[in-house]
This record gives sequence, C-alpha cells and structure tokens, in this order.
Amino acid sequence: MFKKILIANRGEIACRVIKTARRMGIATVAVYSDADARAPFVQMADEAVHIGPSPASESYLIADKIIAACKATGAEAVHPGYGFLSERTSFAEALAKENIAFIGPPVNAIAAMGDKIESKKLAKEAGVNVVPGFVGEIRDTEHAVEISNEIGYPVMMKASAGGGGKGMRLAYDEKDVREGFESVKREGLNSFGDDRVFIEKFILNPRHIEIQILGDQHGNILYLNERECSIQRRHQKVVEEAPSPFVTEKMRKAMGEQCVALSKAVGYYSAGTVELIVSGADPTGESFYFLEMNTRLQVEHPVTEAITGIDLVEQMIRVAAGEKLEMTQDDIKIDGWAIENRVYAEDPYRGFLPSTGRLTRYKPPVAGWTDDGEENGRRGVDGVRVDDGVYDGGEVSIFYDPMIAKLITWGETRDEAADLQVAALDRFELEGLGHNIDFVSAIMQHPRFRSGELTTGFIAEEYPEGFHGAPTDEAVTRALAAIAGFMASAEADRARRTDGQLGDRLDPPAKWQVRDRRRRAGGEGPEDAHRLAHDDARRDPRRARAALACGAAGEPHDRKNPARSVEIPHLPDARPARRAACRRRGQSRGGSAAGDRRGDEDGEYLARRKIGCREDGQRRAG
Repeated sequence: MFKKILIANRGEIACRVIKTARRMGIATVAVYSDADARAPFVQMADEAVHIGPSPASESYLIADKIIAACKATGAEAVHPGYGFLSERTSFAEALAKENIAFIGPPVNAIAAMGDKIESKKLAKEAGVNVVPGFVGEIRDTEHAVEISNEIGYPVMMKASAGGGGKGMRLAYDEKDVREGFESVKREGLNSFGDDRVFIEKFILNPRHIEIQILGDQHGNILYLNERECSIQRRHQKVVEEAPSPFVTEKMRKAMGEQCVALSKAVGYYSAGTVELIVSGADPTGESFYFLEMNTRLQVEHPVTEAITGIDLVEQMIRVAAGEKLEMTQDDIKIDGWAIENRVYAEDPYRGFLPSTGRLTRYKPPVAGWTDDGEENGRRGVDGVRVDDGVYDGGEVSIFYDPMIAKLITWGETRDEAADLQVAALDRFELEGLGHNIDFVSAIMQHPRFRSGELTTGFIAEEYPEGFHGAPTDEAVTRALAAIAGFMASAEADRARRTDGQLGDRLDPPAKWQVRDRRRRAGGEGPEDAHRLAHDDARRDPRRARAALACGAAGEPHDRKNPARSVEIPHLPDARPARRAACRRRGQSRGGSAAGDRRGDEDGEYLARRKIGCREDGQRRAG
C-alpha cells in the first residue's frame, strides 16, 4: 500500500480524497494555486505545494508542476479527482515514466473511451445498445444534412471530444442542422482541440441513467447499480439519486451486464461510469442506449456510496496499489435511497447568472466531512452528508467551477430522502452571493419530482419562464403574515418609546396593523386570524397568542377563549399602567375628554405625549 499520495485537484474532491486517505493511514499532499492558498483542502492535507497563479491553465493543468511536486514530497501515487487532468492520457503516461502510480484506469482505456466516436464503435462491437446514428467522418454541412435526413429528426450533433454539456446542438429540421453544425465544430475545436462531430438520433422523453463500474487489475469488474441524473440544466446535472425510480431489477441487470462487457473490452480497472440514455416513452425499459463512458470518479459518486456502503475512493486507491477486489457481484446490494443536490453559486432568480465573491456567512446543516461513525461516514450524520471545500468568510473564485457544496441525504425510502433534503436545505445558511438553494428545494417538493416522472427536460418544462420562487401554501402565508405583522408592530412600539420621557405605553400606530378586507360578515374565520392577532396584541397578549394559534392551525378564532395559545414571547399587560396614569391625572378610563382622545391612535398622539411629559416634569419637581 502507498505511504503518501498527492491529490492533483482542489476544492471538495481534494477534501474527499484526503478524508479517505487519512482513514487508511496514508499521508497526503495537496497542490494549490494563489486563489486557493487558504482553502480547506490545503489545511487538511499533511503537506501542501504551491504550483502557480490562479488560472487553472497556469497551475492545475500543468502536468510538469504536478510531477515536480510529487518528486519534492516523495508522493508515490496521484489521485486526479475529476476534471483538470483526470482524463488526460498524456498525464497518466508522464506519471508512468516517472514511476509514479496513477490512481485511475489504464491509459488505453482512457484513450478509447475519451473519443466519443471510437467509444461508440467499441460499444457496438461489445454488444452494447448504441443510439442510431453516424459515427464516421462528416465532410461538411451538406454531408451533415444528408446524414440527419437519413437518421430522421430530431437529431443531436455532438463534438467527438466534448463533455460537460459543451459542443452539443439539438436539430429538429434541416435548417437547425445548417445553422448548428459549424458552431459545434468550432466549439469542439476551441474547447477540446478536436473539431470532429458525430450525429445521432435524439431520444424522446429521455432519462439520463448511468451505471457505476468498479474493476481491479486481476480481471474482476462489477457494476454497483445505477444513478438517475435526468434533472439537468443545459446538459449540466443538478440533482442525482440512487437508485432510479424508473429502473426495474430486470433493467438493472441488463444495463449492468452490458456495461461490464464494454469495460472488459477495453481492459478497464478502477472506478468508472457508463452513461446511458433511456427512452422514458418505452415502459418496458428495453430502450436504453450507450452514451459515453467517464474514465474517472464522478461528482455524484456519494449517492452510490450511501446505498452500497462502498467507499469508492478507497477502492480506487487499493486497485491502483494492485490489490484484488474483496467483493463479488452478489455482494452488491441496494440499501435505502440517496439524493444529492449540488449547491451552486448562481442566482436562479436572475437566469442562473454566476455569482462570485465572499461568503459572508456559510453554515451548512451539518459540518462538512463530519459523520456519525457508521458506514465510514458515507451517510454523514443522521442521513445528512455535506461534501464541501469552502469556509465561512472564504471566497468563491472566478477561476473555477462555482459549486459550493454537495448535499447528500439518505433514507429508507425515496420520499424520506427527499424530505431530509428539504429540511437540510432549510437549515443551510448561505449569505454574500447568489445561490440555488431555493431552486433545488423547490424541485425536491415538486409533485412531478415526487412522482418520479422525470426526463432531461424537467427544468425547461416545469420552469419555462425561469425560476421565480415556489408557491406558498395559503395557511402558511396567513400564519407568516400574522407573525410578521405582530413582530413589526412590537418593534415599532419599542422604537417609539424613550425611557423616562413618556408617562404611558403607547398603542402602535395604525399603519402597522395588518387588516384583512375579506372579513366575513357576522363571523371571524381563519382568514381573520392575523388581523385579530395584531388588534388583540395591543389589548391582551393572551388573545394575541390565541389568534396566532388559530392562524397557524387554519381554525376559527374564538376571542372569548384565550386559553388556546402558542408559545411566543410574553408581552406585559399594559392596562394596569394605563389605569395608574389615568388616576394620576384624575381621570377615569372612559368618561372625560382626555379619555376620548386616548381612543384616537394617531390624531391625538402629540397631545398625549405632551400630557405625559408634563406629568413627568411635575413628578420630578415634586
């Protein structure tokens, strides 16, 4: 086993690898740029090496700097995480030349699966279902139009070396092909250095389902069930869950066996993911097709860990060290349900604009990387797990991915896991920049999500005009209005009072009273609860508590029965003080002109203040 490994990555994935390595007794080395000098992963590692300026192209993407850090620290192996150099064959080859282990798959597998065109050819040869399409060389736009007409619309045009939602265009007719083909070529060339494009049939009502693969260097390859990743925005995953609510046991077995066959065909080992596109319009589940294979650890790997109990990072390290898998396919079970939401620094109320800057407040529902000591932390604390790489007061940089954290919940059932998500998102405190917490919380509560009727078009179909907040239940709205008005009234009253200058407690001004114009004639229904709360708060706190209780419960309010109450801060009864003030003035509660003036809340405010001040002056003089 390795004694020291280097993590050629940053943020939450670097923290993730460090946590497992520490549990295994392996020392860790972090590499960091200028922007990450104070990042949590740098503090977590046993050693840290500065590798350059903030832009990734000048730091994390320079293989020579990573290798130099390995030599300087004596690291025996490198875990690439995901992104950056994780799927670069040149990086794995450079490490091999320096006798440094690459914690990932063999170079030939990375090369074969990294080329979208070649990978489809290999998949077809291995007996894997492939989406109907053309995977040869496309000469020009006219050739692309000819191919698309033969396949039948709609078609998807993809850059051969693409990924992460880049280099993709959907065409519904010949016009779309003519307009989009050249742009896909340019995006492929600019983003990946490869302008080759392939065209395939677009599956209607598609679901994005992927199979987790794990293999060793002794020929053993297993499938660790599936993940559903259909909820996406612009081809970027937003919500992931395991297992899928659509996949049956028969489908799971068929998908898994085909993915294992593909992995064996390329001599694969380590952790990897085969992505499939599944037709939601086919209830038999037989219409699933190979999409691509990611030869690395996936962002959404925690949901698989939660339902299988397998630490994927640990297995990757053991496989790279030459160890044999200790489990068989029969040992792989599904225990419960897990859901992951990605918390991004982007503003859903403004078209998901990226948001960068300082986190003036960051307090997740449970501290990042904490666990209850069970399942090696793969389910966090009481079914809530937070994988993050930021801290309170830290910054979300413009140089890297805007993901702040991953929130993972586990429950016995899908609804239980979703309910835990809603509760945990409510407790997630994040200030200083825009974020998508409200958005993913709304998805977790959406009836369509709860039904499991998902497609990759979920967000576009359910939020065609963008996200403007989730609708609020009417009963909750009434209760919140009552509480908010009550608090505003009390705050205004406190702000108006100056100690030692006024001789009496004053009623809140009328503008702070929340009144419901829908009051029923001859009765007081639940819609009057918040109005009564504010009216009664000035007279009798017991009635205020009763009104609030009825507002929250949606029940009629009985003003004669103040016993029904909720626990709210106690307000002192102002009536004894008022009576005492009246006696000092020699007035009764209701019979004099001064008493009449007291009934006017606003018009006689200054007159009453003068009386109070005059009496205070007399008392001080006496």
